[in-house]
Amino acid sequence: MEPLLHQVGQRLIRCAPRTLICRKYTNGNGHSTDHPSTGALHTTPILLVSRLYQPANLRDVGQESRQPGEMTCKSQRLMQQSGLIHPSNPGCYYYLPATVRAMEKLVRLIDQEMQGIGGQKLDMPSLCSAELWRSSERWDLMGKELFRLQDRHGVDYCLGPTHEEAVTTLVAHQASLSYRQLPILLYQITRKFRDEPKPRFGLLRGREFYMKDMYSFDVSEEAARRTYESVCHAYARLFSRLGLRCLRVQADTGNIGGTLSHEFQLPADIGEDRLLVCGGCSFAANEETLPSGETDCPQCHAGPLAESKGIEVGHTFYLGTKYSRIFNATFSNPQNRPVVSEMGCFGLGVTRILAAAVEVMSTEEAIRWPGLLAPYQVCIIPPKRGSKGAEEGGAQTEGLVHTLQGGLPRLRGEVVLDDRTQMTIGRRLKDAVRLGYPYVVVVGQGALEETPRFEVICQQMNETMFLSKDQLVDLLGRVETV
Repeated sequence: MEPLLHQVGQRLIRCAPRTLICRKYTNGNGHSTDHPSTGALHTTPILLVSRLYQPANLRDVGQESRQPGEMTCKSQRLMQQSGLIHPSNPGCYYYLPATVRAMEKLVRLIDQEMQGIGGQKLDMPSLCSAELWRSSERWDLMGKELFRLQDRHGVDYCLGPTHEEAVTTLVAHQASLSYRQLPILLYQITRKFRDEPKPRFGLLRGREFYMKDMYSFDVSEEAARRTYESVCHAYARLFSRLGLRCLRVQADTGNIGGTLSHEFQLPADIGEDRLLVCGGCSFAANEETLPSGETDCPQCHAGPLAESKGIEVGHTFYLGTKYSRIFNATFSNPQNRPVVSEMGCFGLGVTRILAAAVEVMSTEEAIRWPGLLAPYQVCIIPPKRGSKGAEEGGAQTEGLVHTLQGGLPRLRGEVVLDDRTQMTIGRRLKDAVRLGYPYVVVVGQGALEETPRFEVICQQMNETMFLSKDQLVDLLGRVETV
């Protein structure tokens, strides 16, 4: 693909789409002509595949030809070959434009769910004071996983993997906090850093990644546990909207601490966590939380525990007063006396969710996205330049693009046109299938019939249909976007 991108923010080109459409599709012979409908197109962004910076390498790479440790799982291989990510340093990747689009959609979904339960978004420094971490005793507890550095004055800092110390200090600075203002739920979605000893599996285990971390402050343990359940239910709604079957499992609190913890695990063969799930009730746990060799469910005492593997995509903790007591994060109770807040913290691995979804939903040869996260919803493939019917097919393509752009506001910015008409339809269709567009529309011979029909490949349902323009508009009008 031509490595050229005209971009305003995350909105792609407004650069003379009238010329591009007419010259390449209306005639099929390379000469431009005017068309009555093209005036409106001049002010409508049209996304052309040749202009997208997505340096894909869609060749088949057999297992025997890969370098040791080069691409260790399906999602890493597919995302690198499809021009979604590019390796930088060990455990660090360039997120290329299509991945950024998918990630921004995921962030919008997370914002909806977090703000739906009262969350307020903020942004905290990535550079964290060592003094705060020494106060919580995590400076030593974290060991080598913590990226540490000094400024020119010899003052110690770390790059934050989490922000319990920072957010608790922030809230502690508000001396006039009243019980009437609680609960407070503060969250951010930012880059995090962890010095993984063996980064692997692409975005599933890296040294630099995006995470949503939320922190709650409540008046009592009972209220904090209600908040805890509220966040867990929001997580369940999020994964349901994504079409991902996640398990909520009992988990260890680790170096974050607290007295209650759950992981949200996406079952997968490459998962690094071992899970024990009861077939007779709702019990599920990370293996590390149960006595070694336990095979009977500790909840129902009837069902056997089946072992499986999972990818951790979320983690929740009830912290109690572990951090609020250290940093004196208090509020005034009804008697106007200071009381230490009860806290919780709640993480979601943003980039890990993206990669895990690709891992479990894709085939070995083609990416499949959760519908809401696909970088673009629709790819339109016009006829090959110079082929029989190219002129009429080009006119049909132009009309279809105009109809979708003007008549379906939710699809604005979601439709791409594969303008590489020097290539056959079959070659471009193969690329579109492998890149995972949920809907691929082929303007082929059916579009030249008296009643034009478009071939529509619905990749989520693995179904091919032949639809009139009205039927196609009706189908795409029901597509949910975020």
